[in-house]
Amino acid sequence: MKFLGLLFCTIYLFSCEKKINFKLKVVPDVLVVDANIQDGQPPIVVLSKSFEYFSNINPLALDTSFVHNADVSVSNGIQVQKLKEYSYRIDSIDSFRYYYYSIDTSNIASAFTGQLNTIYNLKVTVNGQEYDATTKIPSLAEKIDSLWWKPTPFADDSTQVDVFVRLTDPKGLGNYVRYYTKTNDAAFLPGAQSVFDDELIDGTTYDLKVTPGIDRNNPIDFDKNFFHKGDTVVLKLSNIDRNTYQFWLTMEFAYQSIGNPFASPNAVLGNISNGALGAFCGYAPVYKTIYIPQ
Repeated sequence: MKFLGLLFCTIYLFSCEKKINFKLKVVPDVLVVDANIQDGQPPIVVLSKSFEYFSNINPLALDTSFVHNADVSVSNGIQVQKLKEYSYRIDSIDSFRYYYYSIDTSNIASAFTGQLNTIYNLKVTVNGQEYDATTKIPSLAEKIDSLWWKPTPFADDSTQVDVFVRLTDPKGLGNYVRYYTKTNDAAFLPGAQSVFDDELIDGTTYDLKVTPGIDRNNPIDFDKNFFHKGDTVVLKLSNIDRNTYQFWLTMEFAYQSIGNPFASPNAVLGNISNGALGAFCGYAPVYKTIYIPQ
């Protein structure tokens, strides 16, 4: 009887299931701004349009997402330079072309590069809509004291190593950093959690394990994401302002939460006005290189 009762309840519950279809609201494209200026480097601005939630992302869709013929300028409080649109072809992605705005090489007189302790203002005008953002390249508050390596304990691969960095944080809260690594001839890639503040380490010298940067455009195998003997590793540590820190902190949390039904809702905190997505970020980098012998 107990079995029959359980069977009846199960059949009853399944019969009560209701198919639910979600109809997402269709919204207009939103401008996406990926802009930065680094100490000693010209500003770089990439403009694109947002995708619908269930869009099929492919090279053709990416190519048509770029925003062309925008009016883009950057000011350092003294000079204003109008940026020019450029493109280059990426042969490895079906001759895909990448578009960006930077200094006009035909008008070098008005061009400038990033400098420490300087505030920059970005202005973008697209189809009569104006967007603004402000960032700062801070001072080199956080510096790299030393970089070293040790064999990874209990690793199956005898060539696997861990890299460590020693940093000194000056007294006074409000220092923020973002780190990247470059292994051999590869590009600089940010860490999975690439930004840190000094709330817990203010005014101290401390050691951290450096995990290799990751390419978020490709599947990531964290079980194989290690440094090895024979590698040349470059650590790039960029001092950043609070807005840049908040943008990458919330962006990386959102990225890590994709597909996790138990993750807390999270909004990415950009600094672009007028409802645009993305951020204008300033960077003050320092570098340290280590060669790990065979």
